[in-house]
Amino acid sequence: MPDVYVAAGSNVEAEKHLALAARELAWSFPGTRFSPWYRNRAVGFEGADFINFVAGFATELPLEALIARLQAIEGQCGRAREAPRWAPRTMDLDILLYGERVEDTPALRLPRPDLLRRAYMLGPLADLAPGLRHPTAGVTIGELWARFDRAAHPLIEVPPGGVGPDA
Repeated sequence: MPDVYVAAGSNVEAEKHLALAARELAWSFPGTRFSPWYRNRAVGFEGADFINFVAGFATELPLEALIARLQAIEGQCGRAREAPRWAPRTMDLDILLYGERVEDTPALRLPRPDLLRRAYMLGPLADLAPGLRHPTAGVTIGELWARFDRAAHPLIEVPPGGVGPDA
């Protein structure tokens, strides 16, 4: 059963939508672990700050079924599938790692290439799994985070809003 890591982010009623996504992830994938929540600037467009976290869990779902479940959670949070890529959003759930799987197709790239360039993905993942070896970089997530230019991409920890199955 592969360990999966998913980045969650929102900049539209972020606390509300992230809490809903966290509850749905915890319900769908028992044993889900969550990183701290972080605020950071929007990347790729001018807009409100995002709040992000990373969730980690094991699943027996095949990749295609996992993608469908994550898209359903995004829909529950009000995300329209046809929304522009670089724009405000109620919820964005991105698979960072799906076990050791490496995929490079027009539809999907694993591990997610942004993971090595985006503090809001790498930092929270390092909180959850610092000893995890990146499947293509060949070093641990903790090592990648230690080398990352954090001053250029500041993250501000914020209290989570309603994370977990009991929230």
